[in-house]
Amino acid sequence: MSSFAERHLEKGRQEGMQQGEARVLLRQMERKFGTVSVEIRQRINQADEELLLEWSERILTANSPEEVLH
Repeated sequence: MSSFAERHLEKGRQEGMQQGEARVLLRQMERKFGTVSVEIRQRINQADEELLLEWSERILTANSPEEVLH
């Protein structure tokens, strides 16, 4: 497989992982805090994988959506 195709596949895999992590975090936020604002949804959907993992840990002790994304 060419390096172009490999890079393309890797990029697709990373985007899929990010989208899945964002979806899980949004679901956790809604379960814990209720409806999530459009602004918070946008921040979550635009975050990279590392930040999403950090927020996914922070939700365990946060008292508000803002504390999660702080």
